[in-house]
Amino acid sequence: MKRRARRVQSPCIDVCRFDPKTGWCLGCGRTAAEIGEWPRLTPFRRSRIERELTRRLVKFGQRQPLENE
Repeated sequence: MKRRARRVQSPCIDVCRFDPKTGWCLGCGRTAAEIGEWPRLTPFRRSRIERELTRRLVKFGQRQPLENE
């Protein structure tokens, strides 16, 4: 029986420009290394990165901080 690979949800929004100072994508907030590793990361590691992305994007003014942040 053929196994289907699960498609991993990605925070990518197809902007893909990187800040030279931080190395973070201006669209999703991930580093190039995080983007490349994303499909192979454990769910725990992905969720840790996702929590950090909001803080990164707030620094760029791309997103408003949530009340509990």
